[in-house]
Amino acid sequence: MDIRTRLGKNLRRLREEKGWSQEVFAFEAKIHRTYVSDIERGARNPTIAVVEKLAAALEVNPGQLLD
Repeated sequence: MDIRTRLGKNLRRLREEKGWSQEVFAFEAKIHRTYVSDIERGARNPTIAVVEKLAAALEVNPGQLLD
């Protein structure tokens, strides 16, 4: 599986486990909602700094987003 696809699936799963919409997640991560949507669909290749923001919002280790 492509790493962008894996990242997107992990993000969506963890976000949904928290019961968050993309809008709430984006607010918590301090990024734009459409960017979250693009990442979840595998349409974006986020920087490591963005991956760190996403992980912090989800309270997980950044590596967990890529496993």
